[in-house]
Amino acid sequence: MKVCAAQFRPIAGDFEANLAKHLELVDLAVTQGADVLFFPELSLTGFEPILAGSLAIEIENHRLDVFQACSDNHNLTIGVGMPIVAGSNVYIGMIWFAPSEVRRLYAKQQLHPDEYSFFVPGREQLLIERQGSKLTPAICYESLQMDHANDAAALSSDIYLASVAKSAGGLAKAMKHYPLVARRHNMFVIMSNCVGPSDDFLSVGQSAAWNTRGELLAQIDEESEGLVVLETHNESASVKKIANQAIHATSA
Repeated sequence: MKVCAAQFRPIAGDFEANLAKHLELVDLAVTQGADVLFFPELSLTGFEPILAGSLAIEIENHRLDVFQACSDNHNLTIGVGMPIVAGSNVYIGMIWFAPSEVRRLYAKQQLHPDEYSFFVPGREQLLIERQGSKLTPAICYESLQMDHANDAAALSSDIYLASVAKSAGGLAKAMKHYPLVARRHNMFVIMSNCVGPSDDFLSVGQSAAWNTRGELLAQIDEESEGLVVLETHNESASVKKIANQAIHATSA
């Protein structure tokens, strides 16, 4: 199976621009023969908690229909990030689309303390099944909590999908933690991070994949947009970048 982690530079609050980049990365994943593709935390809006309440949509919103079409047309399982509203609650959502299936929501269960002013935590872990494998999404802060990985392992998960928006400090922690998760639970780990401004910090990319022994297989750089492509059958991974992308400064 091929699992792809997307890395790109979201534009704060600009759904349409971010959607266009998502579709470009879907096309790139299709050229790689991907089975699963997932994006960074709140990828369709950027990680912007202050804006989340005004940007949040219901999971059934028609603006997400294009991902179901992509999933159906390319036999591709896709996970995208979006603030999701249900009643009076706003969640850090990850919406999953599988071929010819009803879309499903994973809501971040373990919030960072700073996020409680804007979001409520989810209550249930989502398990995704594809080609005999079980994949567990984890969103940013909770992906650095070993109890979340322990719960994933209890569900017999094979692949841990870390969808994040991480600064240099957060990335340093991730680079130490994810190999431990992989080794402890005999799971592949693959991380999708964004690049550029996120809330009041700078996300630093460097999306990556680890094998079940915790060995780093591939990692993209801190600026490029593209994919990390994990091939589970031979425990290999590679980086595929979007062609002709512009170079952006890393500081304001």
